Amino acid sequence: MRNFFPGLIITSAIAFSSCSGTDRGNPPADVLTDSSKFTTVQWLDTLVDFGTVNKGEKVHVKFRCKNTGTHPLYITFVRPSCGCTIADYTKKAIPPGEMGEVNAEFDSQKAPSTVVRKTLTVSANTLNESPRLVFTGEVKDVSAGTNSFKATDSSTHK
Repeated sequence: MRNFFPGLIITSAIAFSSCSGTDRGNPPADVLTDSSKFTTVQWLDTLVDFGTVNKGEKVHVKFRCKNTGTHPLYITFVRPSCGCTIADYTKKAIPPGEMGEVNAEFDSQKAPSTVVRKTLTVSANTLNESPRLVFTGEVKDVSAGTNSFKATDSSTHK
C-alpha cells in the first residue's frame, strides 16, 4: 500500500502536465480577434474536380494548407454550403511551416443528377482571408437506364 500512493501521485502529475499548455490544439479564446495571434496561410488546393460518380456514391475530397506565418494556425470551423456535405478539418494547432487539411464527404444521394458545385467556408486566425474551397463534379442517375442524364448545361447548384 505504501508503494501505491507515490505511484498514483507520479502518474497523476504526468497526466495533468501532459494536458496543459497550448500545444494540445485548443485555440486560445481570442484567436480570431487578437491580431497578434494571426498568421498567414497558403492553400495548395482550392478547387477539386471529383469527376463523375453514380447517384448514391459518397465522394471524399481533401484540401491542403500550409502555415506560412510565424504563429500557430488554428482552423476554427468549416461550413459546407449544403446538407449533402460533411466537413472535417485539422483541429490541433498547425505550427509555422507545417501542413493542415480540410476533408469533405459529399453524399451524391442527396444531390440532383447534374453537374454540382459545392463550397466550404473556412474560418481561421489568418491575416490573409481564406478562399472558399470548391469541389465540382457530375452526378449521374444510373437507375434511369439508357436515357440517363447527360450534363450539357453549365449551371451550378448549391
